[in-house]
Amino acid sequence: MLFGVSNVGKTTTGKKLAEKLGYTFIDLDDEIKNKFQTTLEIFTNEHPFSLERAKIKGEILKELISRHQEKLVIAVSPIYYAQHFNNLLELNGVTAIELCDTAEHIFQRLVFSDENDVIYRDDAYKEEHRDYYMNDIHDDIAHAKQLFRKIKKKYFIDNQPVDKVVEGVLALIKDSERSSLSP
Repeated sequence: MLFGVSNVGKTTTGKKLAEKLGYTFIDLDDEIKNKFQTTLEIFTNEHPFSLERAKIKGEILKELISRHQEKLVIAVSPIYYAQHFNNLLELNGVTAIELCDTAEHIFQRLVFSDENDVIYRDDAYKEEHRDYYMNDIHDDIAHAKQLFRKIKKKYFIDNQPVDKVVEGVLALIKDSERSSLSP
């Protein structure tokens, strides 16, 4: 499971990682859209409280892990209450990794989505509202430090190309497998 703040690169990294491992890739946001047959905007409007959304996301994650016997890479969209995913971190065969980067690098990758979940770039708008988004990203990073404290494996992206990030994440996974085999 790949955790991290929005726009850190969970989906991009997850897709490449799954491809490299021969695993199935799942994006939690896509699972939400499929399960509720809706867009993320409507899902958020219908579940306006972040605690309620966190509970739903945690339940979907648990279901994905228990239902799928094959190897998975899951990009976990932010769940702002750790009690809804911390119990999954201890499951046998689960490796949780938090992807981290600087606020500036995350800002550079910032994309938007419309009401139909179509992703688009608007660099002029982004730059015009730079202070707002930088403050928001800084707040997300500060919250993530507390939220993801039980996730021991961290990978600092440092704006590296995705292939380099995947190599680093693979090294973390191999390290995790070795340490789980050690007495």
